[in-house]
Amino acid sequence: MKGLRWGVRILGELLITLGLLVFLFVAWQLWWTDVTAKGEQAVTVQALEKGFGPAGLPKRGAAEPLATLTKVPFGQAFAIVRIPRFGAGYARPVLQGTDRDTLIKGMGHYPGTAFPGQLGNFALAGHRTTYGRPLWDIDLLQKGDVIVIETKASYVVYAVDGHVIVTPDKVEVIAPVPQRPGVKPTEAWMTLTACHPKYSARYRYIVFAKLVKIIPRASGLPASYMVVPARARA
Repeated sequence: MKGLRWGVRILGELLITLGLLVFLFVAWQLWWTDVTAKGEQAVTVQALEKGFGPAGLPKRGAAEPLATLTKVPFGQAFAIVRIPRFGAGYARPVLQGTDRDTLIKGMGHYPGTAFPGQLGNFALAGHRTTYGRPLWDIDLLQKGDVIVIETKASYVVYAVDGHVIVTPDKVEVIAPVPQRPGVKPTEAWMTLTACHPKYSARYRYIVFAKLVKIIPRASGLPASYMVVPARARA
């Protein structure tokens, strides 16, 4: 009987220790990775801004480049996403690729899809939880909301057109014409993809946006595009 009590006590202590370890792992996964990733992504955004140079300083006689990207090395940051609906200071880096290591560093651009402002579908993936959770509030985006993609050459402005919730196998959402594989594109689209619901990867929350305007970086981005809209849904 004494041995049984001793065994139960040891088992109880082991279960408590295991529970504590699980709690610490969850805290690390959901909180600490979020804190560290946000800090690292902010540093990347600052580096991109510095590399792009000051905006709103056109050179006399120089042509103003627009959507000029055609190729980016895998894993390299090449643009900044700004979404006023997510707050005035919201800015996240865009990197080439959508593998695990890349998505830890920011939003990932699906290889083979269009680049910002170009004909076709500029498709991005981003975490909804953990690792900076750049698309935590993706479900708050409403039709007409502005999404600005800042590159070295230009500000590419899109407006949200709608959303769908699909299973992960529905890859046609990133087709050149979203959800219409095989159709030749005649417009410039942008697609955001993230897991749904929060803390689950069962579905994907997809937001589609259409190109509104491409503004040369030298001209500067009008403040009207960065106005934070009301939080409530219409």
